[in-house]
Amino acid sequence: MELLPLWLCLGFHFLTVDWRDRSVMATAASQRGCKLVGGDTDCRGQSLASVPSSLPPHARTLILDANPLKALWNHSLQPYPLLESLSLHSCHLERIDRGAFQEQGHLRSLVLGDNCLSENYKETAAALHTLPGLQTLDLSGNSLTEDMAALMLQNLSSLRSVSLARNTIMRLDDSVFEGLERLRELDLQRNYIFEIEGGAFDGLTELRHLNLAYNNLPCIVDFGLTQLRSLNVSYNVLEWFLAAGGEAAFELETLDLSHNQLLFFPLLPQHSKLHTLLLRDNNMGFYRDLYNTSSPREMVAQFLLVDGNVTNITTVNLWEEFSSSDLADLRFLDMSQNQFQYLPDGFLRKMPSLSHLNLNQNCLMTLHIREHEPPGALTELDLSHNQLSELHLTPGLASCLGSLRLFNLSSNQLLGVPPGLFANARNITTLDMSHNQISLCPLPAASDRVGPPSCVDFRNMASLRSLSLEGCGLGALPDCPFQGTSLTSLDLSSNWGVLNGSLAPLRDVAPMLQVLSLRNMGLHSNFMALDFSGFGNLRDLDLSGNCLTTFPRFGGSLALETLDLRRNSLTALPQKAVSEQLSRGLRTIYLSQNPYDCCGVDGWGALQQGQTVADWATVTCNLSSKIIRLAELPGGVPRDCKWERLDLGLLYLVLILPSCLTLLVACTLIVLTFKKPLLQVIKSRCHWSSVY
Repeated sequence: MELLPLWLCLGFHFLTVDWRDRSVMATAASQRGCKLVGGDTDCRGQSLASVPSSLPPHARTLILDANPLKALWNHSLQPYPLLESLSLHSCHLERIDRGAFQEQGHLRSLVLGDNCLSENYKETAAALHTLPGLQTLDLSGNSLTEDMAALMLQNLSSLRSVSLARNTIMRLDDSVFEGLERLRELDLQRNYIFEIEGGAFDGLTELRHLNLAYNNLPCIVDFGLTQLRSLNVSYNVLEWFLAAGGEAAFELETLDLSHNQLLFFPLLPQHSKLHTLLLRDNNMGFYRDLYNTSSPREMVAQFLLVDGNVTNITTVNLWEEFSSSDLADLRFLDMSQNQFQYLPDGFLRKMPSLSHLNLNQNCLMTLHIREHEPPGALTELDLSHNQLSELHLTPGLASCLGSLRLFNLSSNQLLGVPPGLFANARNITTLDMSHNQISLCPLPAASDRVGPPSCVDFRNMASLRSLSLEGCGLGALPDCPFQGTSLTSLDLSSNWGVLNGSLAPLRDVAPMLQVLSLRNMGLHSNFMALDFSGFGNLRDLDLSGNCLTTFPRFGGSLALETLDLRRNSLTALPQKAVSEQLSRGLRTIYLSQNPYDCCGVDGWGALQQGQTVADWATVTCNLSSKIIRLAELPGGVPRDCKWERLDLGLLYLVLILPSCLTLLVACTLIVLTFKKPLLQVIKSRCHWSSVY
């Protein structure tokens, strides 16, 4: 039997007064660099070596952050007896005199974060003990140990909020927070805590929020702080979380156990108000199906809890650790980045109020959809990045996924979905099935087909507005694949040849589409039908990673705001009229990574003036086998382009005419030189008689 000591770790999102973010009204007066607004005085970052003594004596709030004060003397705050809030964050404080707060009977909030109070902590503790009405105290980032913290908090029974974050606390016992019966918020994050003795928080009967994130706690066993509402133990090294058994009612609403090393689903209280459970990035799984559990002894583990002279034994059923937990009020459950291979029968049925379920990056291979599993209240379901090869739908199930709005099935191994699954999801608005090797059902879809699902049908999903099918290996789209939908966003990227040279398959949703992604699809300018004139509401168009040599065509009133044409084969910008049309409504255009010809840059003017080219600094062009940044191209047409701009017929005439003239002159000279001998040879051969 393994001996486990008792550890306790809890958490919350600590709330403190952040004077650094306090806004200052435009009408504020200024005195020696300090800004005065009513009873608030802001002197942060003024390089003050001491507390100024000439500020208004009626000041209620004094902010001295980021000044090299180094010390707070007995007389430093005497001119301001009415202070209610004082912030001394990052003031290099090493010493606070015993009487520094002697006259501050109204002080309710004190920020001393990021100083060096460990140097003279006894003096600082004595000064704090003179503040009987203090309610908020920030001691974060002062290199305090647990003994120093205990001394500083001693007798401050009025405290309601304390921050000890970013110190060097390693161990907690019941003496550290003794006498803080009114404390409601406690921040202990980013320390080195590895042990919390039993009873360390027993005296904090009003505690509601506790933050122990970023520590070194190895486990929590016999957790029994029934009064807590928020508990944060993220970023520790937890392997176990076991709540105390019994019928005690817990007030717990939020529990964050993410980024730990949990092996099993946590054993939660039997009666609680838990609505948010964060279990992201652990090593959890359900193991009942992997072991021979025919014998009851093989299904339990016993923990020996030693607390002083008291020894207790806790028996836990490891394989059904969720069965006794109260999950009736749970609304948000994050189990992503774990090792879950399956969900036990009845697991989701215990969560009738669940609205958000995140199971991405697990090892799920199948998912069974039954009555009340997932629960009817579910609105968001993320199953992405698993190993899902099949979804099982109970036959005759009428109202499954009826409330679902977001469904993410991306990066799995699905070939299709059960017939009728999406037909029942009548409220779904966002669907991501990218990176699954699916195919779309032809028209008409066989809604009554049986056997393993072999295709997916999106027709008549009236609520569907966003659909992602990136990287699904789709063939040519069938007729009317999105008929009856309300799509405003569609991603067909990385499906080579899916449009088969035509935008006709999109005609049913073209007037409604606002976002369309067609990157890496092998589109080229030979597609005579690559005309987006019918996409009147299109605002975002991604055509990157294709083979376009000319700009796509846009007609009518253009609503386009963003156009991505990177990584194509464009050599020149569109005609001037097209450029002006784009520049009128276009806010952002991406044009880099194309083989532009520097001699065809006349169309850049309108786009450049509107500053719509987001990647202008990286756009290059080719000039005489050289690659030049377009932003560095000299003004006007480069000299190397002048000959290229001449009419080719004229160019050929200029080149041929001198050759012809030269040849004519040569022939004339030859004839004149050999005229008499040549005539005689001809006469002799033809027997012509000479005439004298």
